[in-house]
Amino acid sequence: MMKVYLDNCSYNRPFDDQSQIRIYLETQAKLHIQKLICDGKLFLAFSYISRYENGNSPYSCNKTMIEKFFENAVSYVDINTADIIEIKANEIVKYGVKSKDALHIACAIEAKCDFFITTDDGILKKYKSDDIKVCSPVEFINIWEELL
Repeated sequence: MMKVYLDNCSYNRPFDDQSQIRIYLETQAKLHIQKLICDGKLFLAFSYISRYENGNSPYSCNKTMIEKFFENAVSYVDINTADIIEIKANEIVKYGVKSKDALHIACAIEAKCDFFITTDDGILKKYKSDDIKVCSPVEFINIWEELL
């Protein structure tokens, strides 16, 4: 079964302004991915970076909903692996990816995820690797449906 890792911007996409068609489509795709996870058709991984970023959200309702969703994860990358994560993240930063984003990607790779799902254009444009497929929620749904 496929394992996915969603970054913080993906988790928060449903809380963004839905009047923009791209945001609306990404939201619908993210919600579908969320349903696939809840239905046991996809495995979810998350990490100490996910928890840290979510914990810093100024929106308590959003933060609570996302934290509750983390309960669906089958794997968690703990801070005890921070040394390994940091080494991999430093390699990822060389692609032009921001440090915090690189930590997320490194955690997803450490968790042996098949996909890193993000709505961040900077990541989508800059990071390509054989270690993990980076894609938007909409791209992931297209891939998922092709595999059915």
